[in-house]
Amino acid sequence: MQTHEVFNQVPDIVPYDVARNPALIEGLHREGAGWAESELHALGALAGGAEAQEWGRLANRYPPVLQTHDRFGHRIDEVEFHPHYHDLMRVAVEHGLHAAPWLDERPGAHVARAAKFYTWGAADAGHLCPISMTYAVVPALRRHPELAAKYEPLLASRSYEFGLREPSTKAGLIAGMSMTEKQGGSDVRANTTTATPRPDGSYHIVGHKWFTSAPMSDLFLTLAQAPGGLSCFLLPRILPDGSRNRLRIQRLKDKLGNHSNASSELEYENAVGWLVGAEGAGIKTVIEMVNMTRLDCVIGSSTVMRTGTVAAVHHARHRDAFGAKLIDQPAMRNVLADLVIESDAATTVMMRLAGAVDRASTDPAEAAVRRIALAVTKYWVCKRAPAHSAEALECLGGNGYAEESGMPRVYREAPLMSIWEGSGNVAALDALRAMGRQPETVEAYFDEVSLAKGQDPRLDDAITRVGKELSDFTDVEYRARRVVELMALVLQGAQLVRHGHPAVADAFCATRLGDDWGIAFGTLPTGVDTRAIIERAFT
Repeated sequence: MQTHEVFNQVPDIVPYDVARNPALIEGLHREGAGWAESELHALGALAGGAEAQEWGRLANRYPPVLQTHDRFGHRIDEVEFHPHYHDLMRVAVEHGLHAAPWLDERPGAHVARAAKFYTWGAADAGHLCPISMTYAVVPALRRHPELAAKYEPLLASRSYEFGLREPSTKAGLIAGMSMTEKQGGSDVRANTTTATPRPDGSYHIVGHKWFTSAPMSDLFLTLAQAPGGLSCFLLPRILPDGSRNRLRIQRLKDKLGNHSNASSELEYENAVGWLVGAEGAGIKTVIEMVNMTRLDCVIGSSTVMRTGTVAAVHHARHRDAFGAKLIDQPAMRNVLADLVIESDAATTVMMRLAGAVDRASTDPAEAAVRRIALAVTKYWVCKRAPAHSAEALECLGGNGYAEESGMPRVYREAPLMSIWEGSGNVAALDALRAMGRQPETVEAYFDEVSLAKGQDPRLDDAITRVGKELSDFTDVEYRARRVVELMALVLQGAQLVRHGHPAVADAFCATRLGDDWGIAFGTLPTGVDTRAIIERAFT
């Protein structure tokens, strides 16, 4: 017996082109990778299609499972994934989201990769963890030219091959990193894992790692205490003689989100590794990798914001409430426009950072920009993602709180990027450390933001405030978050004033750099062109 009629329900947004994003496409061309636009849109259509969205849903619904032993009692330390996890990985590798840009000589290769990483993340975030580490391992590995020559082509290969085989016999490799320990966390200098030299030039590694993501990777970078101090080592899962390295997976972490990705505790029982860089230079070596994964934290947070923004605007365009479409109601327009502003600001600065990565190897000024801009942006953009995703979810009301909407997965993913590769305080202090040890980064920062001087008085005033904050380093660690937050906002404002939509730039400067803004999203002042801003989220 029919009891009711279903109406006023929002149609599924799928299929849609995730790359249909003006801030992203504008940045792609501005930073020298316009040649990748057609491939980016193809990937965007795939990411926003029914098939890939289902891959992501199922890979999170059925997370990885650890098998420590086979049925005969032999230790195997293998993780089983849902088959669609491998579909997601295959697409990511085929489109060069991993280490491919390092061997791509086209200008803008890293920019194109960043845009594709951002776009494909709308299908699933978890599998991008090993993709990110594979991208990031190359600069560190180049400190050992022999190992780099052996493995780099395989790390950059566009062939995805899952399974335990000696790395040099595979068509393509995935890399991971294993740094933190239970007693130290981000303070890796407190690591107790030891590395003992062997006659053949390798080392025996003994210790326990508290957080190792993607434990089925082919290669790992890890930190251990060698005779010369904390050092970086490369450990393969399978040794050159075909035997299994003694990397014991103790358990998988039961995490808030990122469910498609396996994160583990790893035990080294006289595992065999090879030194990368000099003994005692472990931090210096591995920071090359960390800087690249920090870029991906910014990209991932930007993806979360864009995904939430598009979902919220799509819902408001189709949902009636109190006699009108939600999108036509002033209070909702205020919220939606504020979400778009935050998303556009994150995307715009993210693309600028990718451009700096592209040019840093040949341009010292760009290298300095990358160092300081990445540090301050990693802190701020990753901090904004959780609040942004909560507000976007709320725009869908109770429907947004239901798992089938997809919004809870977005919400659970949002805090991760602020924790990964240094939580808030670590990221903020890293920015201060960069300025203290590399004074040229301060000059590079002001050179960058000063390019927008004279175009908005609120931005000009904020640039002056940054100068005042940095003129006195008294109690600077206590003020670290305040200083770095302001620097990040000024950097975003400068990018938007120079390159963003005029309505977005004006509203950003009025709120984030001015004093006409509340604490919650949706407290924009009157006079903001909300219609023009919200249209940037239409797909």
